[in-house]
Amino acid sequence: MKIYSLARWSLFTITLFWVAVIASTHSFSAREQNPGMSKIAPWVLERTANGQEAEFLVVLDQQADLSGAEALTTKQEKGQFVRDALWKKAQETQGPLLSWLAERNIEHRAYYIVNLIWVKATSDVAFALAARPDVARVEGNPQVQNFPNPLPVDEVEAPLPQQDAPTAIEWGVNNVRAPEVWAQGFTGQGIVVGAADTGYRWDHTAIKNKYRGWNGVTANHDYNWHDSIHSGGGTCGPNATAPCDDNGHGTHTAGSVLGDDGGVNQVGVAPGAKWIGCRNMNQGVGTPATYIECFEFFLAPYPVTGTPAQGNPSLAPDITTNSWGCPPSEGCSATTLQAAVEAQRAAGIMPVVAAGNAGPSCSTVNDPPAIYDASYSIGAHSSTNAIASFSSRGPVTVDGSLRRKPDVTAPGVSVRSCSRTSTTSYSTFSGTSMATPHVAGVVALLWSAHPELRHNIDATENVLNETAVHVLAATSCGSDSGQTPNNTWGHGRIDAKAAVDKLAILGVVSRKTHGGAGTFDIPLPLSGTPGVEGRSSGGAHTIVVTFNNPVASGSAAVTEGSASGMTSNVSGNTMTINLTGVADVQRLTVSINGVTGNAGQTMASTAVTMKVLAGDTNGSGDVSSSDIGQVKSQTSNPVTASNFRTDVAVNGAINATDIGLVKSRSGANVP
Repeated sequence: MKIYSLARWSLFTITLFWVAVIASTHSFSAREQNPGMSKIAPWVLERTANGQEAEFLVVLDQQADLSGAEALTTKQEKGQFVRDALWKKAQETQGPLLSWLAERNIEHRAYYIVNLIWVKATSDVAFALAARPDVARVEGNPQVQNFPNPLPVDEVEAPLPQQDAPTAIEWGVNNVRAPEVWAQGFTGQGIVVGAADTGYRWDHTAIKNKYRGWNGVTANHDYNWHDSIHSGGGTCGPNATAPCDDNGHGTHTAGSVLGDDGGVNQVGVAPGAKWIGCRNMNQGVGTPATYIECFEFFLAPYPVTGTPAQGNPSLAPDITTNSWGCPPSEGCSATTLQAAVEAQRAAGIMPVVAAGNAGPSCSTVNDPPAIYDASYSIGAHSSTNAIASFSSRGPVTVDGSLRRKPDVTAPGVSVRSCSRTSTTSYSTFSGTSMATPHVAGVVALLWSAHPELRHNIDATENVLNETAVHVLAATSCGSDSGQTPNNTWGHGRIDAKAAVDKLAILGVVSRKTHGGAGTFDIPLPLSGTPGVEGRSSGGAHTIVVTFNNPVASGSAAVTEGSASGMTSNVSGNTMTINLTGVADVQRLTVSINGVTGNAGQTMASTAVTMKVLAGDTNGSGDVSSSDIGQVKSQTSNPVTASNFRTDVAVNGAINATDIGLVKSRSGANVP
């Protein structure tokens, strides 16, 4: 028997100890030499191990501030502002990084809707980029298989031939009550839907005449089609110059938005709408970069062979339909796509998104972009109005928000729509992918019926949520059993007819006429921090309430604060409330009561609050030296939409009188 002496074991142990110390020191030194290590996603580190190359996204530290878009009223203004702000920030900050990459012949592609650069390189490059102060983080660009798992046998996201015969108006279209809206003359006319998916068989008879790039004689794909697939591409190949579908999923979803062949195949909810498209998946496989590229194209479309520099936001769609996901479990960052979705929404484009097919367990809405507050996320139900077993449930836990999702549900089981097989073929799929385009179509119907709602996404969501067929949760996800809204149905089953007929407040403003300079409004939000009326007009104020439908009657009453007199009248879509003897430095709340629409609709009493504080030119809730400075900076300037608050005396001129008014109220505040 071989015997090891104590001395020999001690020497062996000591040797191991020093090996461990040296290894630990080396590891610590490596981290010290790579201070950006904490910025690099684990996915990138894993995929670049042993000198391998991988695709990753270098997100810059500086991102554009889009908050200014909120105050703009038209889609054109919002879109131009957002595109210009994002483009300017990218141009100002990406130069040094792009030069560094070009000097080293490193493959890369720049984006601007999120200020980031796609890079294909090794870990050495990732470490070098992460160490830069102008880089916020380095995230993975994984390939995501979007349709990997079969759904239950009775809910298969695959053709069901026995159900592919024409049935005139499809069950889902009837279920959302679209034909009743068509009968009122609203079919989605004037609305453009941007579809991002596996591509599109654009010449299918049910969607060809709805394609914005087709004029009835010739096709022009510039500004109407983009392919974000730059290698591979299956039967379509890469960089397709005309719409092409390498999978079939995209053609099917487009049909559910607006498909109608003019005969017995009425498969779409909004047959009067138009569509443009972007392929963001390579045979069903997408990446964060391909998703972002389509978001960017829709923000400001450009020619097929052009570049984003040629982007034209006036040609952006009104709505986007997104039947895909990017799971963090496969390497997608929970935050990368968020900025792109929020930019689209800031531009007045409504993003409608599939909740996912991971149900029936709770907290299975866990993939971007469905998890975001900025996304209108859609669950699925059957023709018997039962929740689909596969429909993902909330609350969202992957980002720690516990956000309730989905927002609403729509038809998503055994949905018949267009197939890419031929120009006249149809197939039947199931999934929240199928539910999502139904809702995009409902939004198109609502916006064609109510142009005043267009691009007011918050108000649109409120109308859709309030008019959905509310369904109580049968099982609890986040303690919501027996409640509505809930994490199974959201606010309920989408109802186009109820949404179109809904009587709702679109907005409330405090309105004053500044002499010959014109009339200017201060918005008064219905929730959150009240608006501040900082103009002095002898205690006289006019509040204007705008509704989404014509109003027959209604009244108003002061329920907080003081006013010596009040009158109200309704005309068309507005109620005008004239107040006199309103004291300064107070919270004034007016209740809007008994409103009845011309079609007999009624609306619950609604309160609007404003802070009355003459001299508060910046709306901060107090009068201070900053207000005085603001008025002084505008003295003698013409009164315009950007500076009218400094015309405190409301006489059409900014002068010493206004400065005196502000100084006399310095120190006043309204909590």
